[in-house]
Amino acid sequence: MAQVVKQNIKKDPSQMDVLEVIFTRRSVRRYRDIPVEWDKVGKILEAGRSAPSAGNLQGWKFVVITDPAKIKLLAEAALQQYWMASAKVHIIVVAQFEKARRFYGIRGERLYAVQDCAAACQNMLLAAHFLGLGACWIGAFDEDSVKRTLGVPEEARPQAIITLGYPDEEPPVPTKYKLEQVVMVERWKMGQQIKDIALTMGYPSLKVAKYVDKTKEFLGRVHDKIAKKEK
Repeated sequence: MAQVVKQNIKKDPSQMDVLEVIFTRRSVRRYRDIPVEWDKVGKILEAGRSAPSAGNLQGWKFVVITDPAKIKLLAEAALQQYWMASAKVHIIVVAQFEKARRFYGIRGERLYAVQDCAAACQNMLLAAHFLGLGACWIGAFDEDSVKRTLGVPEEARPQAIITLGYPDEEPPVPTKYKLEQVVMVERWKMGQQIKDIALTMGYPSLKVAKYVDKTKEFLGRVHDKIAKKEK
């Protein structure tokens, strides 16, 4: 059975550490009618550019779309997912396979280039959440239609569309499998779950960890009160 991972999505993302940003990111499909600042778009693109890639080949291109007419065409190409048209910005991640094929052959073309673009997509999703924006990774679309809309050359292939905008919804926390259901240690052991995941992963007591977090939070509040009084 899957379990719900409880996270506080209402917390200001800019005040989170990297793990909190990862845990609280959601796929947003409803956006407010507010323009997205270009400096935020730039930071998101920088996050994508900073992703790891096989051999550091960086065989990706990012196409930024803000034209409402083109955005509607992309929504149509994405199997009529018209909710996408409410996003003020679309970023299309395009793979260029030439480098990967030249250095790594068929495996580079069919796997590494795709993995590289996926890493860039995840970086951009996390950056968007950190900056207070909503985003969604779209992989279902008519590739030829997207290529025609963007003028993508024959040798390149769109891998994903990322919608960006200020969220107009708070998506529910998704269910996730328990860690012991997806983790194996040392070898593949189907049907042999880890009995004590906390002990296996180096956490002698989840209760102790919970109380440590609460203590840190309490001390932080005390520190803030003292700082205010000193002013």
